[in-house]
Amino acid sequence: MSQIVLPLNVGSAAPSRIVIGNANRAALEALQVTETWPFRTAVLFGPPRSGKSLIARWFVESGAGEAIDDAPQMDETELFHRWNRAQESGTPLLLTATGGEGEWRIALPDLASRLGAALHLQIGTPDDEMLGELILLHAEQRGLALGPDAVSYLVPRAERSHIGAERLVATIDRISLERKAPPSQGIWREALDEVMGPSEPRLL
Repeated sequence: MSQIVLPLNVGSAAPSRIVIGNANRAALEALQVTETWPFRTAVLFGPPRSGKSLIARWFVESGAGEAIDDAPQMDETELFHRWNRAQESGTPLLLTATGGEGEWRIALPDLASRLGAALHLQIGTPDDEMLGELILLHAEQRGLALGPDAVSYLVPRAERSHIGAERLVATIDRISLERKAPPSQGIWREALDEVMGPSEPRLL
């Protein structure tokens, strides 16, 4: 499993690296060949908390081009002007959007046609290996001691999503702090029940 390390400030709450796995490898590879993008523009779609903002930051700080994070929240006229300026300067432009490709409804016809012709990329669902790395990343950010045994126990039982991994680790951390005890299998199980519901079918 490879990673992209980010130069973050000490004490930053953001993850210190981007985990590269099945869910985002193709998108990250495409972001490194901007010369192939139609109109030098790419739109990166992905579920909540899937690293889109971190990827946009890495894209800008690597000198690859400009990025607009959470582009659907920007005024469409301003976004169209930003697209035009990027075209005039020949600067690759990366936009990020939460959800799938069909969820961003653009009302401005000129903007819709331009972005419709852009390269569309999608962050998918993490597989077991990537989910385990995400759990370890969030645990590291919290200073939480979760090792291979925890990952082996949690991955088959956890929700298959970026935000699910983050919520699970946050819940383990909270319960551990409340109990004033290091995270154990009992705490892992309790966190799974709280996050996913005790009625969910799950391995014992």
